[in-house]
Amino acid sequence: MVTLVTPALLLLLWQSGWTLDIPLEIRQPPTIIKQSMKEHIVDPKDTMIIECEAQGNPHPIFSWRRNGKYFNVARDSQVSMRRRSGTLDIYARNNPEQYEAEYQCIASNEYGSAYSHKIRLQLYRAPMWPKEILEPVVVSVGLPLVLSCNPPPGPPKPETYWMTSCSYARPFNWPIQTAFPTTQPVRQDRRVSMGVNGDLYFSNVLFNDSASDYCCNARFPYKNVIQQKMPVVVKVITTRTVAEAAPTWLSPRGSSSSILVLHGEELLLECIAGGVPTPHITWTKNGEDLVVTSRMKVKNFNKMIKIPKASFDDAGEYTCTATNRIGYIVHTITVMVKAAPFWLEKPTNLVLAPEENGRLICRSDGAPRPTINWFINGEPIESATPQPNRQVSGDMLSFRSVTVENTAVYQCNASNQYGYLLANAYVSVLHATPRIHGPRNELMKVIEGNNVFLECRYFGSPVPELRWSKYGQGTLEGNRFKTHSNGTLEIKRIRVEDQGTYLCVVSNVAGRDESQVRIEVKEPMLIVTRPQSMKVIRGSDVRFECGAKADVTTPVTTTWMKDKNQVTLGWRLSLDESNLIISNVNRGDEGNYTCVIKNELEQKSASACLMVMDRPDPPSNLELSDPYERTVRLSWVPGDSNHSPIKEYLVQYDDDDWLPGKWKNLSTYPGNLNSVILHLSPFSYYEFRVIAINEIGSSRPSRPSMRFQSSGAPPDVIPKNVKGVGTWRNNMEISWEPLTYREWNGPHLKYLVWWRRRDSREEWKNATTKWQKYYIYDADTFTPYEIKVQAVNDFGLGPESPVVIGYSGEDRPLTAPLNLRVSDIQSTQVTVHWDPVARNSIMGELKEYKLYYWRDSSQLRWLRVSRAMKSKAFPVNSEEPSGFLTELIPYSNYKMYIVVANNQYEGPPSNTIHFSTPEGVPSAPRFFRIQQRHLDSIYVDWDLPAEPNGIITGYSLKYQTVNATRGEELRVEDFPPNVTSFSIRRYDRYTRYRFSVAARTRVGIGEWHTEESPHYTTEIYAQDQVDITTQGWFIGIMCAVALIVLILLIVCFIKRSRGGKYPVREKKDISLEPVDDKDQEGSFDYRSLERIARVSTLPYPRREEERGLQRGQPSMEAMIKRSDSDDSLVDYGEGGEISFNEDGSFIGQYTGTRRDVRELDFGGSLELHSPLNTIYSLA
Repeated sequence: MVTLVTPALLLLLWQSGWTLDIPLEIRQPPTIIKQSMKEHIVDPKDTMIIECEAQGNPHPIFSWRRNGKYFNVARDSQVSMRRRSGTLDIYARNNPEQYEAEYQCIASNEYGSAYSHKIRLQLYRAPMWPKEILEPVVVSVGLPLVLSCNPPPGPPKPETYWMTSCSYARPFNWPIQTAFPTTQPVRQDRRVSMGVNGDLYFSNVLFNDSASDYCCNARFPYKNVIQQKMPVVVKVITTRTVAEAAPTWLSPRGSSSSILVLHGEELLLECIAGGVPTPHITWTKNGEDLVVTSRMKVKNFNKMIKIPKASFDDAGEYTCTATNRIGYIVHTITVMVKAAPFWLEKPTNLVLAPEENGRLICRSDGAPRPTINWFINGEPIESATPQPNRQVSGDMLSFRSVTVENTAVYQCNASNQYGYLLANAYVSVLHATPRIHGPRNELMKVIEGNNVFLECRYFGSPVPELRWSKYGQGTLEGNRFKTHSNGTLEIKRIRVEDQGTYLCVVSNVAGRDESQVRIEVKEPMLIVTRPQSMKVIRGSDVRFECGAKADVTTPVTTTWMKDKNQVTLGWRLSLDESNLIISNVNRGDEGNYTCVIKNELEQKSASACLMVMDRPDPPSNLELSDPYERTVRLSWVPGDSNHSPIKEYLVQYDDDDWLPGKWKNLSTYPGNLNSVILHLSPFSYYEFRVIAINEIGSSRPSRPSMRFQSSGAPPDVIPKNVKGVGTWRNNMEISWEPLTYREWNGPHLKYLVWWRRRDSREEWKNATTKWQKYYIYDADTFTPYEIKVQAVNDFGLGPESPVVIGYSGEDRPLTAPLNLRVSDIQSTQVTVHWDPVARNSIMGELKEYKLYYWRDSSQLRWLRVSRAMKSKAFPVNSEEPSGFLTELIPYSNYKMYIVVANNQYEGPPSNTIHFSTPEGVPSAPRFFRIQQRHLDSIYVDWDLPAEPNGIITGYSLKYQTVNATRGEELRVEDFPPNVTSFSIRRYDRYTRYRFSVAARTRVGIGEWHTEESPHYTTEIYAQDQVDITTQGWFIGIMCAVALIVLILLIVCFIKRSRGGKYPVREKKDISLEPVDDKDQEGSFDYRSLERIARVSTLPYPRREEERGLQRGQPSMEAMIKRSDSDDSLVDYGEGGEISFNEDGSFIGQYTGTRRDVRELDFGGSLELHSPLNTIYSLA
């Protein structure tokens, strides 16, 4: 075990040096203030920069060494040094590798030389994996597997991780179907993990490990570049049975190993084992259980111990044990901790006056302990010019009675095999007058009760004496006053009485300097009202209150900050004096609100946290893993609960291939879970989404997971409603309810049908069909069969249905029931009896006996009846079957026969028998009419019953008033069968009656027909009820109608017996058509006048219209006469001559062929000036 030197307070035997830095305006040796790191990585494509900055007075001159030799920068065209700086800019366009070397910067002036540490320049090279095609890795299920990574070495060392689905090759058997692969990190667990060296270890291989390819990715921090190795495909062979195996070490190999780590660096201990089942790893240290401290992390499912910064206490023997139920193995790792040199006390600059004493201390430690070497201006002190007042004693360099010759830069180098340390410290010997740096005569306003620091930075050589006083009187020291080595005066808990002017005086043998500070003490500010933290529901209003008390001479301002940013006021965020009001808070308002109250001296703040409770954010990053036939694991990253704990998660699924988006609830899970096993139906496509629920409400649904198809399985649903029914006499139809598509559990669903005769020893027969029916042919008639059905798909057979009994087809019954007879004949019903048929002649299952009957006639010869056949079924199964036939009509003659029926057919009819029903009571009369023929009487009449049901012996009429003020007894009138009317005188016109009438037979009185008389309140209504055939007005109308008909007949006769000439329209050609308007005797048809009247409505020339307006309407003779002139027509007869009048018109003879008068246009309405004109027009 290495023992380190603990830093301690050094007791100086004699020391009179000045340890403060010399102001730059004073001449001094150089000091390195900026330099590149020891391991400096650069990109050769860019300008390579090696930094070196130094200060001193005079300003230092820079030079460089490369690989320990002088580097002439000026002679290298690709290298330049910046002005007043030692920084190198290397533009390596050609051969940049020549600049990979070790560089050291030297800053020099007339007082010495300071050296930087050695800078190792390394060129960054783009990491590239070799282009190689990796053969698929074939491994049997259950064996361990290691996929190597071997990334490019860097620099710097890359970070490695493994991904799946790296290429666009479709996976062999992973059920998630996606158009493009989605690269995902390899899910690590106790079985699968990545080692420290970047390799991927499988403790044992499962079949699902061949679901995708694997690729190693390396991230290089310098350029943040990620390189991917060529994917490797794993093929898992499942032919062998997975056997349990004892643990074996995959990393590290063997039973022991050792690790050397440097103090302060990262320590990683790893043990990965293979075996079935997956081994469990445990750790011990130096034979005892490992105590996990805050400096230590156990990771990778207990396979790795990570210590970010190793210390010497971490050295020892670590033992890891891999255990499963087959056995265990042990591996011991010996950890050795070494250390590169590290500082315990670093040398600092010394400023000494002549003849003063001083020393430089360079104290370091390491493992092994470092060697100390001293240098002066970069040269070993042993080879430098000896100085009698300088002495080296290990890690201490002493000076006595220094002179100017001792001014130089001294280097201390502490080194061992693991590294080195280099420090520069100068000794400056000078004589300087005291001086005070910084502002003078300033005014300070301070707060009562605070600690106040009055600065008085000074310099001088020899070291000046410093004194603080108030108003220049006395010295302030002790109690609440303290003077620090740098000249600062501290006043603790300042009071009001400490207010005043303070004087700082520094002096030495060379002179004196002073500065004063005036102090004003103010009352402290106090926040009296602080904002309170709140937890509110989104949409609420919030008010943060903040108030303070301060000195009246110092005005205050109030501002509000939210998460270190000033609040922007608007319509929702406003100030009420110093109070902040937030209206309608939302999620964006959540945060830490700080009220800042400040004045010119101080500021006070008070904070409060605003938490907005809201529905949770939706879960994200849904992942599916561990797929099996009926289950899959769904994992997600919970969304923000928004300050209301998540009570539960609702998992929804969408399994509709044709209409996606119909989400259904699958199950709910407690809010503390984010990985659950979902129970699914086999051979179905699924998408999942998750909804988080808290007390406020439900989150928005998460993004759907990838589409997933569960593996197939044999059907697990039994076909329902299995039955066997014959559809023909020698077959049987076996049917069942088909399975729904969700119940298939696999492709190519079919049904395996089994059958055999009941109570027989024959073997079961079977057949496979994809339909939901199956027919058995060549079966005996109505034979019982045992039937069962089971579903089958490509993955196997489902469960069998229970055995049911089915029957083959039925045939027509062979015999008819015998001895059909009736008894107990009543008017509306009769009892029927018959002898049953033999069972073996039914040719099927006895369903019923069916009786057919019809009403053949009525016993009243004049009454016509319907002979429609009716039937009634009797499901009788006794030895002496019988039944009641009801709803018969009395006083009728009936016929009937009976058949036996099975489920398909009816047998032959039995003998037909006759029977008659006795008389019964009649039905109600067909109609019942109430009339008022006179104002003081009511007349009623009725008709025969629709069904007399016997010989009518008379009628009974009951009537009674219904609106009289006095009560009247019910009156009954009996009438013989030939009387069907009755008249009653009423008391007044307002009296109403209720009448009931019924017919009678010898059996009794029949159904009553009841009606009430209407309201007869006016004579008009009474007249309306009188027979109109007896009214005068009706007789007059009929006579007028008869007279008109007679006149029309006369007109028709006149037209037939009278001849005449047709007028011809003036100067117009008329097409002629043969129309036979003469009867056979050659007489003229006067009905043509009717056509003339119709023709008169046709259009006519304008001049004739004007002539008609001037002359009025001419008579028939005038029109005919006018038509006799001005017309010249061609002959349309049979070649005969046409005689013309003197005006050129003609009058044709109406014999033979002639024109139709109906086609003549008379150019106006035709009016016949005759007493019969009106009659003609009517005709």
